[in-house]
Parts: sequence; structure tokens; C-alpha cells
Amino acid sequence: MALSPPSSSFLLLFLFSFTFASSFILSNGFPFRHPHRPLRHRIATHNYRDALTKSILFFEGQRSGKLPPNQRLIWRRDSGLSDGAAMNVDLVGGYYDAGDNVKFGFPMAFTTTMLSWSVIEFGGMMKSELQNAKEAIRWATDYLLKATVHPDTIYVQVGDANKDHACWERPEDMDTPRSVFKVDRNSPGSDVAAETAAALAAASLVFRRSDPTYSKLLVRRAVRVFEFADKYRGAYSVGLKSFVCPFYCSYSGYQDELLWGAAWLHKATKNPTYLHYIQVNGQTLGADESDNTFGWDNKHVGARILLSKAFLVQKMQALHDYKGHADTFICSLIPGVPSSQAQYTPGGLLFKMDDSNMQYVTSTSFLLLTYAKYLTSARTAVSCGGITVTPQRLRAIARKQVDYLLGDNPLRMSFMVGYGSRYPQRIHHRGSSLPSVSARPQKIQCSAGFDIMKSQSPNPNILVGGVVGGPDERDRFPDERSDYEHSEPATYINAPLVGALAYLAHSSGQL
Repeated sequence: MALSPPSSSFLLLFLFSFTFASSFILSNGFPFRHPHRPLRHRIATHNYRDALTKSILFFEGQRSGKLPPNQRLIWRRDSGLSDGAAMNVDLVGGYYDAGDNVKFGFPMAFTTTMLSWSVIEFGGMMKSELQNAKEAIRWATDYLLKATVHPDTIYVQVGDANKDHACWERPEDMDTPRSVFKVDRNSPGSDVAAETAAALAAASLVFRRSDPTYSKLLVRRAVRVFEFADKYRGAYSVGLKSFVCPFYCSYSGYQDELLWGAAWLHKATKNPTYLHYIQVNGQTLGADESDNTFGWDNKHVGARILLSKAFLVQKMQALHDYKGHADTFICSLIPGVPSSQAQYTPGGLLFKMDDSNMQYVTSTSFLLLTYAKYLTSARTAVSCGGITVTPQRLRAIARKQVDYLLGDNPLRMSFMVGYGSRYPQRIHHRGSSLPSVSARPQKIQCSAGFDIMKSQSPNPNILVGGVVGGPDERDRFPDERSDYEHSEPATYINAPLVGALAYLAHSSGQL
């Protein structure tokens, strides 16, 4: 029997119903799940809010000192409770930088600066995570205040790195020498001192409203520490070479930190002295150098982006040149423009170097999102050899990098521990890889831990939120505990990621 064709009114009703249902499901995922979500929000492929929570939680796993009652990573216990005793100074607290049990002041200060900058730019989007981010910052600044308690002196390291690395033991068990190293007038360290000043100044802005007394203490100390950095010039890895190298040598010199520190003090104090300092010394400190790598060693790019805000948003004509300097950096990253210099893996990951490459992915993503924010405020864009690059393009590049980190990559794995269904299992981290104190109360001796380090068993303690060094230039990741270049997490990988994730979670309607 032949069926008669449906009426035109029925066809119209069917098409309307199908189109509405399809678009509704695609945009919302489930009827009336997010009735309040603005249309501008992009459909997210990742749970950025969950990643943000975990990226901050990671810092609790890196804590040294007396842990607080609200410690959430409970497999960690107190450690380093006599730190500083070798020089009769209290240096209890702070963070272990990565997978070892040494407190390196240079990367710790940079971590603090970047956590603070994350909150300054994107803290208003963090909702319930803002307090956790502030606690992560304060854990560091409380320590940095101790490390700078004596004028013209900074205690820049606790622990002999060579002896520490000869052992594989939990921080709670460590019995290697807790040697203390310092910079002072006779053995200067303008790099670590100016970075410490930057950290204290940036953090003072974080606490300006919530704890004005603490904020004033931080900024006063920042001013004093920067004066020391500028007056007694020299790289800290000259006098302390055998202790800080090759771990955290100041390869880029100290000029970048002086410019960076002055930029943060200018922002924190509004004192015209620092603007004058930047104007007079900017060129000799490398303001217009063409380097495009931003991390714990080289701060030139960060200083350019930070100072560009004063021109773009606050209309300070004296800093006009920094918009051009910042644009030069941005253009070096954009694929397809004449000045592009960046290398990407076949899977699309920004690739700077084989050792802990992910630190440059997170720091660059943060700078892209931050500069996009400044450009949007100024209603302008970047011109790269005649090609206009919009803030939206910068955000898209940053999002792609973060998405790769979270699992959109050829291996289909997350490089953040504890995020997603597949993530690194054998990270290069002593505390995570060895049985916890609660699981094995007996002390694990220095060399005994190496049997576990060399094993293929997954780490028993999940260092939630830790981002590892990441894949190689061909997107390969062996997940081997001994492969510290790719499998070791670090505080300075996570710090800028906090800000990037806050923005992405907010822009996706997750916060």
C-alpha cells in the first residue's frame, strides 16, 4: 500500500522540532541544565574548574614545614622542622621545588610571583578557589619573609642538592645535610633578590584588601630587598655555583630580574621612582631583546607584558615602547606570520626544550590570556607583519595549549596527575613514589628508596594536580620515574596554569 506524502504543515512542525532539539542538546548537553549560562560561553571539552581545583591542591603536596590542620593531601606529613638551624635562622616552611627535598629560593620566588599574578588578573573568576590560591601564595610569602629577615641578606637555599639527589627518601625521613646558602653584600645575587622582591610586591597586591597589614609588610620588605638587589649587583650562581648549578643557574643573567622587579614595585607602590628607574635603565636591562622564552630564569617577556598594561590600560605614555616589545613576543608565537619563531610538536604543543617543556607551555598560555585581556581593555590588537592578530586569536592559541595538556593530544592522556581517566602513573617525585608515613611508619633509608624508584609500579600517593615536564618534540611520553626531564612536576609549571585555568573555566561557564 502506498503511503501518502506528509502535509507541508507536518513537515514544518517536524523540522522546527528537530532543529530546536538538536541545537538545544548541542549547546546545553541536557535540557535546562544551565538556564543561566550566557550565549557567549564556548562549549568546553574539558572540566577546567576541576583542573583549576587540582592545580592549586598540588601545592599542598609540595609543602615543607609544619602542616596545618586543614591539609588536604593527607599522605604528606611535617618535614624540615629544623631548617635554618645551620645558620641560626628560622627557615621552616616554604615549598620543595619539584620531586626532590631541596628548597631552592630562586624558582620558589618565581612561583610566588606567578601565583600572585594569576590571582591579580583572574582571581575575580576563581570563586571558591580564590581562598585556596591565596593560601598557596601565603605559604610561600611567609617563608620569603623569613628568608629576607636580615637586611642585605637573603637565604636562598636549604639543602645540599647534590647530597639530596644521591638519596631517594621521603621528605619526612630526610637525613641529608640541611645546609643553608645565602647571598649578601660580599656574595651578591641580584637575580634571586630581584625575583624575591617581585614576589613580595606581587603578593602585596593579592592581600591589599583582605589583609592590609600583611600587604604593607610584604611591600615594605619588597622595597628593601629590591634596593639590595640593585645596589649589590651580581649573579647568585657565581658565588654559589657549586650548590645552585646545574639545578637553577642564572643563565640569563640578572638584568631581566631587575627590570621585572622594578615593574612589580611600580605596580605595587605607584611610586614614580620605579617608573623613572624603568625609563632610565630599561634598555640596558634588556627591555627590547628578542628572546621569547619566559620561565624561572628569564623574565624579560613577562616584564614586557606587565609593563604594556600601564600603557594599554592606564594610558601611561612613558611606557609606550613596551606595547611594541610585547607585540614582538606575541608575533614570534603565531603560526603563519612572517616573524613566527615558535616550534610546535606534530600534535600541536609549543615546544621550547626537552627538559620540563611544559613550564613554557603554561607560562606562555598565561601571557597570551593576560595580554588578550589588556588588548581587549584597550580595544586594540596586534599587527604581525601586516597580519592583524586579535585577542580572540591569542585566547584560542592558549586554550589549545591547555587542552593539549589536559588530554587533547596524540596519546589521549592528561599531563596533570589526577585529572582525566589517563594520566602519568610513575612521576619523578620522592614523596609520591614511596609509601606514605601512615602506610609504612618505619624510616626508609637514603639508598633503600632507589629500589622503588627504579620499579615499574605506579606511585602509591597521588600528587593531585601536579603537571609533569611533558612529552618530547614528537609527542612521546614514556612515563618512566627515572625520566625526570619529562616525568617531574614542579611548582613553576603549575603557578601560571592556575590563572589560565581560572580564565578558561569562567569563559566556559564553569565558574
